[in-house]
Amino acid sequence: MQTTTTEPTIAYETTTSTKTPKKLTLIPLIFLIYFEVAGGPYGEEPAVQAAGPFFALLGFLIFPFIWSIPEALITAELTTAIPGNGGFVLWADRAFGPFWGSLMGTWKFLSGVINIASFPVLCIQYLTKIFPIFDSGWPRYVALLGSSLALSFLNYTGLTIVGYAAVVLAFVSLMPFILMSLIAIPKIHPHRWVSLGQKGVKKDWNLFFNTLFWNLNFWDNVSTLAGEVDKPKKTFPLALLVAVIFTCVSYLIPLFAVTGSVSVDQSLWETGFHAQAAEIIAGKWLKIWIEIGAVLSAIGLFEAQMSSSAYQILGMAEIGMLPTVFGIRSKWFNTPWLGILVSMLIAIAVSYMNFTDIISSANFLYSLGMLLEFAAFLWLRWKSPTMKRPYQIPMKLPLLVIMCLVPSGFLVFIMVIATKTVFLVSGVMTVAGIACFFFIKLCKKKRWAKFYNSQPLNEEDESLTE
Repeated sequence: MQTTTTEPTIAYETTTSTKTPKKLTLIPLIFLIYFEVAGGPYGEEPAVQAAGPFFALLGFLIFPFIWSIPEALITAELTTAIPGNGGFVLWADRAFGPFWGSLMGTWKFLSGVINIASFPVLCIQYLTKIFPIFDSGWPRYVALLGSSLALSFLNYTGLTIVGYAAVVLAFVSLMPFILMSLIAIPKIHPHRWVSLGQKGVKKDWNLFFNTLFWNLNFWDNVSTLAGEVDKPKKTFPLALLVAVIFTCVSYLIPLFAVTGSVSVDQSLWETGFHAQAAEIIAGKWLKIWIEIGAVLSAIGLFEAQMSSSAYQILGMAEIGMLPTVFGIRSKWFNTPWLGILVSMLIAIAVSYMNFTDIISSANFLYSLGMLLEFAAFLWLRWKSPTMKRPYQIPMKLPLLVIMCLVPSGFLVFIMVIATKTVFLVSGVMTVAGIACFFFIKLCKKKRWAKFYNSQPLNEEDESLTE
C-alpha cells in the first residue's frame, strides 16, 4: 500500500557562532516590519496631489487588500514553512533551483541597497531646513558619509538593539501625527473627504499608483531575518498581522485629519506637506516636531533595510550561493559584519549620485523579484502540497492564483510604463547577476573559495515512500 509522508519544514544549514545570539521577539519584530514598509505617513502626500482627497483616501483604504495583505500572507506562509536567513532567496531556490534563487537575490539585494542610499539623503534634506549649512558643498558630503557610517555601526551592534531602537523611533516619530490628528478634530469638514480634486487639475495616475505602491510595499523584506527570530513559526504570522493593521492606520488617520481640516491648493500636496499642515493646524512647534520625526523615521527605515540586506547575504552564504566568508559573524555582536559592510559601501557610493533613474531601476528589479516570488509560492503549493506549513493561507490553489494575479497585474503595469533608461539599467544589473551566478559556479568547480553545503537538510525525506 502506498502512503504519503508529510513533508518536513525545510531547515537550511546555518553558520555557527561562539556566542548564543539574542533572538528577536514579537514587539521589536513588529516595528522592524513597520520600518521595512512605512516608517510613518511621510511620503503619502503626493497621492492627494495626484488625484485629490477622495481617491487618496480610497486608495489607502483599498490598496492594502489587493497588495499589502496578499504579500504579507505569502510572507507568513513561506517564512514559517522555510525558516532561515535569506527569506525569498530560499523560496525561489526551493521552488525553481539555485539559478532562480541567485537571480532573486540579485534583484532584491540591489533594489534594497539602492533604497538604503536614499535614507541618509532624506535625513540631510530635513536637517537642511534647520541647519542650512548642509545644503551643498563639503558639509553635505561629510554629513552623508558620517550619517551612513554611524547608522551602519548601530546595525553592527546587533539586531535586538536595532529592533528596540525601532520601537523608540516609531513612538517618537508618530507622536506629532497623533497630536496633529487630535487637534484637527474640531476643524474637520467631512465634505472635503469626498472632493475629487480641484477643477482643471489633471489627474496623474502614474504618480498616484506609484505613491500607493511604494508606501505599502516590502512586506517580504523581513523574511531574510527569519533565522534570527524567536519561535518564528508562531511569531511571524502575528507580527505581520499587527504590522499590517498598524501601518494602514498610521497612514489613514493623519490623511483623514489633514484632508478634512486643511484647504490648500492641490499642487502643494508634495512630500513633506504634512509638516506644513501641522503648522496650519497647531503651530510651528508641531511642524518642527514632524520634521525631526521625519529624520528619525529615515533612521528607522535605514536600519530595517540594512538588516534585511545584510542577513540576505548571510543567508545566501549559508546555502552555498556565496562563499563562506560572507557567512562570518562578528565575534562581539554576532552580526553579519561583511554583509553590513558591503551594503554600506554600495549605499554610500549611490548616495553621492543623481540616482533618479537608478532608483526607478531598483523598483523595476524589485517588481521582477515579486513576480518570481508569487510564482515560487504558487509552484510550492502545487508541487509540495504536503510540505509542513505552520501557518497556511486558508485558500485552495485556484483562489490563490487569483489572489496573486491582481498584484501581479499591477507589477506588470509599473514595469510597462518604465522609461528606456530604466529598462537599460535594469537589464545591465540583471545580466551582471546572471554573470555572478556562473562565476560562483566556476569558483566552486575550481575550488577558488570555500562554500557551505548548498543542499537543504532532510531533502531526501520529501519523497513518496511505500
